[in-house]
Amino acid sequence: MNDPTNIKPLTALRFFAAMWVVVFHFWPNLVGEAAGLPDVVSRGYLGVELFFVLSGFILCHVYLPAMEKGTFSYKGFLWARIARVYPLHIATLVGVGVMALSAIAAGFSIDPHILSWPSLPANLLMVHAWGFAPVAGWNHPSWSISAEWFAYLSFPLFATAALALKSKPWVAAAGAAALLTGLYLVFPMLSGFPLTQATIAWGALRIVPCFALGCAAYLVWKSDPITRPRVALGLSGLIVALIAAMAALRAHDALIVLSFGALIVSLASLTSTGSRFGTSRLAVWLGEISYAVYMVCIPWKLLFVNAAGKIFGLGDQMPLWLWLVFLVGVVPVAAAAHHLVERPARNILRNWAARPKAAQPRLA
Repeated sequence: MNDPTNIKPLTALRFFAAMWVVVFHFWPNLVGEAAGLPDVVSRGYLGVELFFVLSGFILCHVYLPAMEKGTFSYKGFLWARIARVYPLHIATLVGVGVMALSAIAAGFSIDPHILSWPSLPANLLMVHAWGFAPVAGWNHPSWSISAEWFAYLSFPLFATAALALKSKPWVAAAGAAALLTGLYLVFPMLSGFPLTQATIAWGALRIVPCFALGCAAYLVWKSDPITRPRVALGLSGLIVALIAAMAALRAHDALIVLSFGALIVSLASLTSTGSRFGTSRLAVWLGEISYAVYMVCIPWKLLFVNAAGKIFGLGDQMPLWLWLVFLVGVVPVAAAAHHLVERPARNILRNWAARPKAAQPRLA
C-alpha cells in the first residue's frame, strides 16, 4: 500500500472533532427557540472520544515501525509528547487564572472552583484526570490532556499488544470493540454515570478503550482493506451519515465511538489510495490549530460571554447573530494561540532536545 507519512484527511478531521466539542459547550448560550439542543449537538462530548481514537491511530502510525525495528526511544517519545501538549496547557491555565483574578479584583463573583488552589499541583503535573484533583478547576477541558498523558506513559503496552496482533488486524479490532463495549456497559453500573461523561473522575480510564480502538484501526488500515479512492470516499460519507443517524436515534455511545474507528480507516485510505480529498491547505491548517481550538474554547467563552453581558446588557444567552460571532471567533483566538504559543514553544523544546549533549547547559 501507499503508506504516507502525513495523513492529511485525519489532520482535517481533528478540526471537526474540536468544533463538535465547541458547539456542544457554546449551544446553551444561544437564546430563544433555537437553543433547543439538536441530537447531533447533544453528543458533542463524543468529539473527545474521536480525538482519543485518532491519537491511538496516529501514534501507532508514527512510532510502531520504530518499535518493531528496536529503534524506539521512550524518553524521546515522551519529550515529543510534552513539547506537543504542555506549553499550551500551561498557557491556558495561566490565562484562566489571570482572567479569574482580574474578575475578582474588579468586584465580580466567579465560580470558586475555577481558582482551585488544591487542584493546581495536579493540573501542573497533568494528572488531574487521574483522581488527584479534588475538583474540576482552572481550564477544565485540559482534563483530556491529562488522560492523553496517561496514554502516552502507557503507550509501550498498547504498542506491544498491537505488534503481537499485527498479522491479525481483525482480531485486534474485535478485541478493542469488545473492550470498549464491555467498559461502556459495566462502568455505569459501578459509578452511576457513563464513562463518556468522565472527566476529572475516571478521565484517565476514559481514554483507554478509545486509544486501543485507534491502535486496532491502524492495524486494519495497514492490512489494506480499501484499495480504491472512490470506495474510501463513499464509505467515509456513509459513516458520517450513519453517525448523524445514530445520534438522531439516540443510539448508545459505544456504537457511535466504534464507528469512529471505521471512519478513521476510511479517511486514511483516501490518502493511501491516492485521493486528494481533505488535503487542501485550509483543511490541513484548521486541523493543525484544532488542539488550540479545544484548549481555548472555555477561556474564550468566559471572556466573550462576560464581555457581551457588559456591552449589550445580556445574561449568559445571546441572539443568533452575536452567538455566531462568538462561535466563529474561537478560530482566530485559537490561531493566535497556535502560532504565538503552541508551535513556537514546541519547536523550542524539540530543538533543545535535539542539541548535542555537549552544547546543552549543565544543571546544578
